Amino acid sequence: MQSQLYLEDNRVLLRPLEASDWKGLWPIAQQIDLYRFGSNDVSTQDKLKAYISEALTEARDGSAIPFCIYDKQGDAVVGCTRYGLIDTKNKVVHIGWTWIAPAVQGTGFNHRVKFLMLKHAFENMYFEKVEFRIDERNSRSRKAVEKLGASLEGILRKNVITKDGFRRSSCCYGILRDEWEAIKAKHFKEFL
Repeated sequence: MQSQLYLEDNRVLLRPLEASDWKGLWPIAQQIDLYRFGSNDVSTQDKLKAYISEALTEARDGSAIPFCIYDKQGDAVVGCTRYGLIDTKNKVVHIGWTWIAPAVQGTGFNHRVKFLMLKHAFENMYFEKVEFRIDERNSRSRKAVEKLGASLEGILRKNVITKDGFRRSSCCYGILRDEWEAIKAKHFKEFL
């Protein structure tokens, strides 16, 4: 698919994730608890490298487009994200696997990241639906996705085993292509 995809505005640059990005992501990985709500673990350098390797394998298979997130203002790598579970037949894509440095959390930075990704998914890739799946317990991420204008569509009960062995339930949120223009005008007007 679009493995050399770059998305950016005056503050954010999403560029293709590379194997060597583990070096810039490692200091961030040490500051976050990624696996608290998910099944991924980046708590050691080897686990972070394996996480990146898996994302790059999915990119080669066409099922994902992983990005390294760069803060242009701070001149630093601040995390990663991806389009995943790409379903070209049904025109559905997931946005997720997002983790960002605590320094930019709560600043609106991630809102910019998601705007760039949603805009591209609907306006350039012509997907009919964008989905997000979030641990039911992760109220911070759920509120962030709701601020994007996504609708809660249901809860998949006990569908993911987290790193610590807990069987979590996932909240499924979605935005439809038919809703995008209204959502863009309401939730992202500062970027238009």
